[in-house]
Amino acid sequence: MLKEIIKGMRILNARIDLEVKKIRFRKIYCYRQPTDYDHQTHITEAAQWLCRAQDAGLDDGVAYGTDFGKGFLASYPETTGYIICTFLKLADYFQDDEYFKRAKRMGDWEIDILLDSGAVMGGMADSEKITPAVFNTGQVLLGWNFLYIKDHEKKYYDAAEKAAGWLLEMQDENGGWSRGNSLFSRPDATTYNARVAWALCQFGVISGENKYIKAGIKNAEYSMNHQIDNGWFRDCCLLNPEHPLLHTIAYTMRGLLEAGIICRRDEFIESADRSAQSLVNMIREDGYLPGKIDSEFHAAADYACLAGIAQLSIVLSKLYRIKKEEIYKLSAKRLNEYLMRHHDISSTDDSIRGGLAGSWPVSGEYGRFRILNWATKFLIDALLEEPS
Repeated sequence: MLKEIIKGMRILNARIDLEVKKIRFRKIYCYRQPTDYDHQTHITEAAQWLCRAQDAGLDDGVAYGTDFGKGFLASYPETTGYIICTFLKLADYFQDDEYFKRAKRMGDWEIDILLDSGAVMGGMADSEKITPAVFNTGQVLLGWNFLYIKDHEKKYYDAAEKAAGWLLEMQDENGGWSRGNSLFSRPDATTYNARVAWALCQFGVISGENKYIKAGIKNAEYSMNHQIDNGWFRDCCLLNPEHPLLHTIAYTMRGLLEAGIICRRDEFIESADRSAQSLVNMIREDGYLPGKIDSEFHAAADYACLAGIAQLSIVLSKLYRIKKEEIYKLSAKRLNEYLMRHHDISSTDDSIRGGLAGSWPVSGEYGRFRILNWATKFLIDALLEEPS
């Protein structure tokens, strides 16, 4: 009886603490309800936040994000990897070489911390236990790929080759990765590693080595084989495969789509399209989508995962250009407007203004009371990708 009372008190105290934080942080993250849909304004504010996140630490990585009221966290190798790709786009968008220089600094930092095996570490840069992570390695590989394509510096090719080689060593015969997965995720539910397939296929084209393309295709097939008829993916979540995050579903879709484009494999593109057809039917008129989705494409959460919404917008915009389905163009626009309505571009706090929260409301389970660098990155990508 005493144990039950203590447990009940702890649950009650946790709920009280959450409600207190909701009230407190309502004043910290001041998203704009008035409709301000100027893409350049939101892109600029988000880009400047990412620059501040890079400058916040003692290294050239990008801070994981911000804990509300506490400032920037340590750098995050995984997402710094694919933020490189966004900064190269921003260099062209703004015609500002500063973004290119920053992308190179990120790429150089990733080389400096690359593990001897060729793997990229899991977790933040200040993690006490340094362990390899397949997904993270794939995301940094993407960054080095894009840097090498941009200026053909050998150091980026060499780092990419080392990382790609490790990924091939770790890959199972069935195309998946049961070894080398991050300690911060479930090793038995990594269908979202399809984004690693994208990176491998791209490096295969860069290097002219078919073994990397074959490994990427094998993983894309593995991911596609985890898809059921309605487009939902099994074993596709960091924590709960029965109710996967929109974030990890969109990771899988993007990986399959990009691998399909690179390798001219229509079945991968069709797999992403199958998921998209089900997801667009869930988008509310105001652009809201639930943060978690069950196997029947029903809501499994009462909050929005803003990173996932941005990622889905990117996929829909890309599919629109391939399929010419008007619903994809309209849906991407609707999702982007939802994101802009919940993007704080007026805060006086430099660690908040321009960054995108993990969830809406900010008390949602995903990235609770945090700005996330990848949510901010994907917001920029979504706005840059939106069809005119």
